[in-house]
Amino acid sequence: MKKNIFRRLQTGGNPLIDGRQVTFYWEGEKAPRLIDELHGWEDGAVALKRVPAKLVPRAERPLWSVSFELPRDAYLEYAFYDPDTDQRLSDPFNARSVDNGLGGWNNFFYMPRGGPTPLTERRDGIKHGAVTRHMVETAFLVDEGLREVHLYKPPSRRRVPLLVVYDGTDYLERGRLAHIVDNLIAEKRIRPIAMAMLQNGGPYRSLEYACSDATINWLDRVILPLASEHLNLVDIKRSPGAYGVLGASFGGLMSMYTGLRMPEIFGKVLCQSSVFGLDGRDFAAVDLIRHRQGSDQLKIWMEVGKLDVDRQEPLLDDNRRMRPILKEKGYRVSYREFNGGHNFTVWRDEVWRGLEALFPG
Repeated sequence: MKKNIFRRLQTGGNPLIDGRQVTFYWEGEKAPRLIDELHGWEDGAVALKRVPAKLVPRAERPLWSVSFELPRDAYLEYAFYDPDTDQRLSDPFNARSVDNGLGGWNNFFYMPRGGPTPLTERRDGIKHGAVTRHMVETAFLVDEGLREVHLYKPPSRRRVPLLVVYDGTDYLERGRLAHIVDNLIAEKRIRPIAMAMLQNGGPYRSLEYACSDATINWLDRVILPLASEHLNLVDIKRSPGAYGVLGASFGGLMSMYTGLRMPEIFGKVLCQSSVFGLDGRDFAAVDLIRHRQGSDQLKIWMEVGKLDVDRQEPLLDDNRRMRPILKEKGYRVSYREFNGGHNFTVWRDEVWRGLEALFPG
């Protein structure tokens, strides 16, 4: 059995997949714990059990394992964790790793029916948009000085709507959003759009994205004039609500809030794995929704991962409760769940669906 296990590990790496069951292995005198987004990372660290010696005769070192089930098209990020040293350990049986956005790396895998979207590839033979970098003032925000903004100009001579993207640098680099939009436009799956991809405030991100009118003011006074200067945009006064806004997690909350506060401009809202409440208290966006703010102007796309079930912030439940509220209050909302957790890889793989719904070709 040990020989078969190691042959499979050397061929495909951790975890071994049998139908819906995934099994992670560790070889050593003692085993770390498995941490992953399904179980809440360190707060829900899963212990590995030693494989009985009779099943691995003549083994030089003990073998440990843990198994659970996942949907057949799921994507999961994980790591091994030593609770004695409070250190994360790379998986020696899985070389696949991805930036976790927190200064470290996670191992990852797709289930057999899952996989990355091909829309992220830069393709030859199609027209590509131009991405330019700009440094703008941060008036009314916490930090002082200048902040990075990327503008995307599509390969089109027509006037186009604007999509403002919170956490825009992450969407550009980790989410490959410019390539995705290039390919969607080339395939005529969406109309040409321009983008303003905004860098977040780093340590001040939660302040700026938790329904902040300072961010709304910055968007109105700095970002929209910048975009109008450099991009060929539709006249928002003649086409009210033609612009869109995109974000994930707290950025998704801020996207919803932006639409609610500026529905005459941002009539298309794309929220990925959004936060709507914390510690039992709703954010201001929910109060605006209950008062039907902009309900006759907004078109909303919401999506969240079925594995987004962190014990402290179970965003799957948070998004599920918002759907009937939005429907009851008269909003046009499309809602979808996918088999993933809370990370830029799944947001990258899923974002095209919302873009197709809000900016159809």
